[in-house]
Amino acid sequence: MSSSDSPVALVTGSAKRLGKQIICKLHQAGYRVIIHYHQSATDANSLADSLNGQRPDSAATLQANLLDNQQVEQLASQAQACFNRLDVLVNNASSFYPTPLGSATLDNWDDLFGSNVKAPYFLSKALAPALAARNGCIINMVDIHAQQPLQDHSIYCMAKAALLMMTKSLARELAPTIRVNGIAPGAILWPSQQLAEADKAAILQQIPLQRTGTPEDIANTVLFLLQSPYISGQIIAVDGGRSLGAAQKA
Repeated sequence: MSSSDSPVALVTGSAKRLGKQIICKLHQAGYRVIIHYHQSATDANSLADSLNGQRPDSAATLQANLLDNQQVEQLASQAQACFNRLDVLVNNASSFYPTPLGSATLDNWDDLFGSNVKAPYFLSKALAPALAARNGCIINMVDIHAQQPLQDHSIYCMAKAALLMMTKSLARELAPTIRVNGIAPGAILWPSQQLAEADKAAILQQIPLQRTGTPEDIANTVLFLLQSPYISGQIIAVDGGRSLGAAQKA
């Protein structure tokens, strides 16, 4: 397959962390990639330069604030113009932080629902015609806490629950031309906010495999879903068994 024929993937929030690993995995698999970022221009451009060094004209960067409706529309248009096709949309960008009920604000609500639900929905809407033309895929980064609430993170959990339902709803609505699936990571990377060692140990106790996962685990699952043409409307938990709940002692 020539470079001009290779499929194209847009991954939101992909300059760093999980998004970067997904970009690298898809690029390794022969995809041309579009690295979306908000404020991480240096990281995004460095990643694109590295990938273009491996394979010329195979990576591009696009900046957008996903909380700005107009910029979401512009991102959709620019993404289609990058390589004149789009095969995959990975809605990865996400805000995450605690919002205890007593101190939660409307700004928290707008940020968490905006990044985790609204932007993925309207980006999917804007890109659906281009994806349908390629029998493409949408993959949404959900969370195991979409179904099992995380203490003091009610708004985030509600937003991810909405994203889970969006995944299933769009899988039905966009069939048969577009497949839509979700991935629900467990403990993969510790949050940007510092966690005490005791808190980390408590989380590990909840995981049957007794260890955290890696960004590679998530990227491999993205690639698996892209290569599985009869899977749609599914949420795959990549969590070491954590969503099974606590083990019951006899």
